[in-house]
Amino acid sequence: MIDYQLDDAGIATLTWNMPGRSQNVLNGDSLSALYARIAQVTADPAVKGILMTSAKPDFIAGGDLEWLLAANQAQPLFDAILTLHRNLRLLETCGKPVAMALPGSALGGGLELAMAGHYRVAADNAKARFGLPEVTLGLLPGGGGTQRLPRLIGVMNALPLLLEGKKLKAAEALKLGLLHAVVAAGTEVAAAHAWLLAQTATVRQPWDVKGFKIPGGGVSNPGVQQIFMVANAKLRERTYGNYPAPANIMSCIYEGLITDFDTSLKTEARYFVNCVLSPEAKNMIRTLFFSLGEANKLAARPKDVPLQKYTQVGILGAGMMGAGIAYVTAKAGIRAVLLDTSQEAAERGRSYAQKLVDKQVARGRMAQDKADALIACIVATTDYAQLAGSELVIEAVFEDRAIKADVTRRAEAVLGNDAVFASNTSTLPITGLAQASGRPAQFIGLHFFSPVEKMPLIEVIVGQQTSQATLARALDFVKAVGMTPIVVNDARGFYTSRCFATYVFEGLAMLAEGVAPALIEGAGLQAGMPVGPLALTDEVSAELCVKIDRQTQSDLGAAYQKPVGIAVAQQLVSLGRIGKKSGKGFYDYAEGGKKALWPGLAEQFPVAAQQPALDTLVQRLVTIQSVESARCMAEGVVTTARDADVGSVLGWGVPPFSGGTISHIHSTGVAKFVAQCDALAALHGERFKPPQSLRDMVARGESFYTR
Repeated sequence: MIDYQLDDAGIATLTWNMPGRSQNVLNGDSLSALYARIAQVTADPAVKGILMTSAKPDFIAGGDLEWLLAANQAQPLFDAILTLHRNLRLLETCGKPVAMALPGSALGGGLELAMAGHYRVAADNAKARFGLPEVTLGLLPGGGGTQRLPRLIGVMNALPLLLEGKKLKAAEALKLGLLHAVVAAGTEVAAAHAWLLAQTATVRQPWDVKGFKIPGGGVSNPGVQQIFMVANAKLRERTYGNYPAPANIMSCIYEGLITDFDTSLKTEARYFVNCVLSPEAKNMIRTLFFSLGEANKLAARPKDVPLQKYTQVGILGAGMMGAGIAYVTAKAGIRAVLLDTSQEAAERGRSYAQKLVDKQVARGRMAQDKADALIACIVATTDYAQLAGSELVIEAVFEDRAIKADVTRRAEAVLGNDAVFASNTSTLPITGLAQASGRPAQFIGLHFFSPVEKMPLIEVIVGQQTSQATLARALDFVKAVGMTPIVVNDARGFYTSRCFATYVFEGLAMLAEGVAPALIEGAGLQAGMPVGPLALTDEVSAELCVKIDRQTQSDLGAAYQKPVGIAVAQQLVSLGRIGKKSGKGFYDYAEGGKKALWPGLAEQFPVAAQQPALDTLVQRLVTIQSVESARCMAEGVVTTARDADVGSVLGWGVPPFSGGTISHIHSTGVAKFVAQCDALAALHGERFKPPQSLRDMVARGESFYTR
């Protein structure tokens, strides 16, 4: 696991090489091996210097999240962290020089271990990244990272790495002082060895030298005090107190830097345990690491279907969605045939991709030759014959059944017999759209989100006649373009649009009840959503909400149930305030993108004299989304808690700290959540009534996740 070699010069080389893994990680077994090696090399008088490296492409990927997700007791976890700290302190204070040779990435606990060395040399590896990304999973560095990093590079330089999880390239890490040298790949071990041989005096860490001063100033420095004040204010503004980890990181740094180093490590250990045991960390680890990883590995892909390789994909409709789909397709090196009713419209869609790559080239994020190659992959046309040879065609035209049916027939007329046809509809049932197809078994839904190039999720919708082979091939496309799939069964609004709508309409219902608009928006932000429900209605446009409702009523007839809040959207539309695209909706939009709530809302929707408490509004907005997700699971629209959670976080912005709509129920407790739903249903109506499946889970003592 950690190979040992002692050479004639007294240099002990410890090489991480965990069996059966593509990367080294810190877990119970590897830490035990590390502690044994540290005890061995520090106690052996024959060892004059210590060199640590990896036999794998990267150094260490970080800690074992399975262990952290399962941890549920504070004292054993606290003791384990203190043991890690003691061993790293033994390594860096043993009086022998310690060099770290990093062939690739050192992230999280891997970088923390590297910082316990006196000298860090990295390979000039373009793929290598260095950072402490624990905060992105609701955690903080627990191996001394919050204490060593600011002492190495200063508070101002350390905060972005700790609070944002920013990852650095080797050259950036060198410039900051996180690395001492960057050398040609393959020579990093030799460089570390040479440094060790050159040491003739006792080597100590900067913070162990008497008179050490923190780069840029300590906590008492007025400039650093101001950094903390600004950072805390921005943190509160950005997180609304929903994320314990960044606040704990700030406390770790502040409290740790005013004490001696060993005391500061105990401070970090306490805050680390607090984070690990928090529901926010459990939710984020489960959804953003495990569930997201399973989705990206195509856990839902039917087995025994050969992998589909894509060389050409057709996109029907060169509007914003079609243009975005063409861009991500071409970015993956797949020829994208972008078709519209006029050459001008098709070229306009192609120019969308051109603008995106031009920005990246200007910012130094893409080489010009790669940009040119990407644009060359997009063919703008009006000729359906150009679709011949496509393994997949994606329809992205207007949400109109007649138009969709027409382009389906025209495309299938030139496609090969085994080609897949997909609709990018956001609400219209796939089974109904497939009626226009001559091969419904090869018809599927691929619901992209806008803007396509920024939104990583694709909702894959299986119609009643969609074959398992078609599902597998569609998932292969999602992976080919580097996006994340969730798989849902056909239903009106599918999963994401259906649940997303509940957030919007609940906000509109509050407005109709007389709740102050600013209070509604504040509740949405406090709940962790990207924007309030009124602002979100403006983004999608009240006009679209009304059109979808009208189509739904037409389709369902007597079975139609009027959604709560739709009358508010209809009233706005009747006033010509259709949303952001018109410059006026619930907000007025001034030039430059600034917006302010429309003063006329008070006349249209009088504010009640008695206003509800903010937390009750937050609970309504959160609960309505989760109970609708539970209904979708009960109805078989979405079949796994994994896809429900990943879809809610990536699809419509449910906050990561909740883990998603189903994780919210899980962490609240199913019984408690059912009781909350019943109380809200009594006050606000049947839309809050929980499905019988949740009551059955309570009766059986079940939960959505076993861990």
